[in-house]
Amino acid sequence: MNRSPFANPLLAKAASLARGAPRHVAVIGAGSIGPDIAYYLKSALPGLKLTLIDIQQPAIDAALARLRGYADKAVARGKLDPAAAAAALDQLEGSTDYNRLADCDWVIEAATEDLALKRRIFAEVEARVGRDAVITSNTSSLPAARIFAGLQCPDRATVTHFFAPAWRNPAVEVIDWPRADPALLAWLRRCFAATGKLPLTTSDAACFMLDRVFDNWCNEAALLLSDASAAQIDSVAAEFVHAGPFFVLNLAQGNPIIIETNTLQAEEEGAHYRPASIFRSVARWDTVAPGKAVAVGDALRARIHDRLLGVLLSQTVDILDRGIGTGADLDLGCRVALGFKRGPLEIMREAGDAECQRILRQFVHDRPGMPTAMRAWVGYQPLERHVLVDQIDGVKVITLRRPEALNALHDQMTDEILAVIRRHEDDPTVTGFVIVGYGTKAFCAGADIGRFPSLLGDAEAAAQYARDCSRLLVHLDRCSKPVVAALNGMALGGGFELAMRCHALVAQRSAWMQLPEVTLGILPGIGALAVPYRRWPAAGAVFHRMLRHGERLQAEQAHELGIVDALADDFDSLMTLAVAQVQALAGRVPRIGDASVAPPAFAAEAPCSADGRALSAGVVALIESAVRDAAAAPHLHGALEIGYRAFGAVACTAAAREGIAAFLDRRTPDFGATG
Repeated sequence: MNRSPFANPLLAKAASLARGAPRHVAVIGAGSIGPDIAYYLKSALPGLKLTLIDIQQPAIDAALARLRGYADKAVARGKLDPAAAAAALDQLEGSTDYNRLADCDWVIEAATEDLALKRRIFAEVEARVGRDAVITSNTSSLPAARIFAGLQCPDRATVTHFFAPAWRNPAVEVIDWPRADPALLAWLRRCFAATGKLPLTTSDAACFMLDRVFDNWCNEAALLLSDASAAQIDSVAAEFVHAGPFFVLNLAQGNPIIIETNTLQAEEEGAHYRPASIFRSVARWDTVAPGKAVAVGDALRARIHDRLLGVLLSQTVDILDRGIGTGADLDLGCRVALGFKRGPLEIMREAGDAECQRILRQFVHDRPGMPTAMRAWVGYQPLERHVLVDQIDGVKVITLRRPEALNALHDQMTDEILAVIRRHEDDPTVTGFVIVGYGTKAFCAGADIGRFPSLLGDAEAAAQYARDCSRLLVHLDRCSKPVVAALNGMALGGGFELAMRCHALVAQRSAWMQLPEVTLGILPGIGALAVPYRRWPAAGAVFHRMLRHGERLQAEQAHELGIVDALADDFDSLMTLAVAQVQALAGRVPRIGDASVAPPAFAAEAPCSADGRALSAGVVALIESAVRDAAAAPHLHGALEIGYRAFGAVACTAAAREGIAAFLDRRTPDFGATG
């Protein structure tokens, strides 16, 4: 599984792959998910020619109208400007004629889950497209080996399984089956990652990875209906998921899907996977919406909880024992594609070995034949769940991978980055490290709010929290090997503070940096009040504006100021620059100076954001005071300590309480009464 040499799909350089970006894609099937796949592709690749194929013209007409509706709604909501919407609809056509496939370089089948039908479709496709055209199926359950058995050139075919709604849900499973060309898989993974998707590589097992979790989660919920109502089961499931299984089945009209997929699993792996018979007699479930709940007695709640967690644990260990997918992909896919609040491995870690053993033991007793653990529980936890680790020319590339949070830092990710560096910093075969963000939008969009809301009003606890959050950055200050930040997109707040503690920064021209904390009634507490004035003293006035107004700094201006060492036009050249920078710094890692500095005076300005919103005068005053005191400190440690204490002080302000409350409520803060 996953024969690519790179965990980060974008590290497979476009120049080294046999094919470039797609020019003409056809989607076969204008029913439910086909048009959504088409809209994703056209939105991500506006110059793409896209053909929708279906046997019924009314279905095509309805699909094209749906796509126009998506574009109109995006414009109305300010998500797209009219020009971008027009580009997304340009070169978009529908047809009932398979001959329109002739010049396609990628054909995606999204028809009904019927093996015989899919085989007929692909025979028609292969008869019309060129030898180099890519062929993929959107099946959620049928193995690639079955679907493509009759192709003359199966090496150019695989399954690409999208998740609803395909134009918005980033997850897509890419199936690594034995007859697929590894170069094809690398191209698909890179193409998806470059267009905002999250490709997850799985082996060619029936139902692949994520549908195994979802289908059996739903099936187990249905098997509990002899003891509980759908509303009760969904109420208990809310501990694990944002929307209960029966609510999701109603939303997706998913009862027939569970019948199909679990019947397939039962045929291949045993009768214990047989779908609950009630799926054949109920069209819609009487349940509760997300955020709502009905009363459930303690004993029944415990039974539902243990059965739902039991099936999740059973499928998790089976997927990992059989190598269907990786632990990191499983955890991330469950969160992103299926709406779990925490991935199954995170749930396992929090529950503890003894509790997991108890629940799984009872589950396989109640459900004979269901998979159980084949190794010690600790063996299921991957080294890293939130970062990817690759190597290029002796340089370890650490990719921050939390795409659902634009790669924002949290404690687990911070510890994983630190662990990777510690694991390799004494390895003579490793020259140094590059830190880059996953995808094309963000290097790192700051730090998760974490425990901070609970620390409001406690200056010492908040200051200690800032010290604790700085553990990676302090290690970088004394790391003996160079660490380079490769800014492939936005670097906000704590993400920019991480970048400025790396020993060099390189950036794509489209990247930008920001310290937006002041707009939330707080201040950056893990270095930004001290470090930039010591590293780049000539840019002091720029950092004043960033700290006091939340002003953005574009990569090109940062390069002119010497903050960014080199600029790149695209991701490939960015990584080439980053690796070269590591090699150039080997043996002469630069350090942040201890000597005090003299920043420019702060101008007398109204406390307002870069876009004109009123800010807290008290918080701005705290920022100014901390910057002056940190600059005067005779050593770096003392300067950082001033920043930690300032973070503690701001935690006790009314502005911080208002700013954090507004952030959690998803509203604009009002600092009018906070000072």
